[in-house]
Amino acid sequence: MVSTDRFLAFAALSSALILVPGPSVLFVIGRALAQGRRAALITVVGNTLGAYLLVVAVAFGVGAVVERSVVVFTALKLAGAAYLVHLGVRAVRRRGELTASFAGAGAGRGGLRTLWEGFAVGVANPKTVVFFAAVLPQFVDPARGHVVGQVLLLGLVFNLIAVVSDSAWGLAAGTARNWFARSPRRLAVVGGVGGVTMIGLGVAVAVSGREG
Repeated sequence: MVSTDRFLAFAALSSALILVPGPSVLFVIGRALAQGRRAALITVVGNTLGAYLLVVAVAFGVGAVVERSVVVFTALKLAGAAYLVHLGVRAVRRRGELTASFAGAGAGRGGLRTLWEGFAVGVANPKTVVFFAAVLPQFVDPARGHVVGQVLLLGLVFNLIAVVSDSAWGLAAGTARNWFARSPRRLAVVGGVGGVTMIGLGVAVAVSGREG
């Protein structure tokens, strides 16, 4: 299966990316601010199910193609890196809009509807799509065999880290609604730092090699 060094490197890179507030995190926080911690945690479950569906798709489709084609691998890597940089630049430029995003959360909904909407956000999250398609395959070692199993395992690691991180965001937001509402500058700082971090990850992906 996955070697220890690749496993740890992937876990570290996943943690860095997950800690950057992206669409899923914003959605979870918005739900927490509008509906409370329970809705936020249900949203996290939905996000995770959606994200792991992407992992399965990569394991049985894109992952196999990438394994056999250096050209496809390079194209995906560069496209993913460019899109990560794009998302980072956009996050920096729009950091002041986070307050409006949180304030715009809708009224309460049922648990199944909340779960489904969380799933939809998770499966359509561009940051996650790019990461699974362009970055995750770099940590798979074909020489060890069980390529599909390696992809599924690494995807599970990513999602477990995401569950912990997103749940923490949701619980914190649900507990401190007034603190966020009174501090729009804090939201802008979060968005700016997150954007710069995403730009750095994009550059790192672009310069990394297949064995990285």
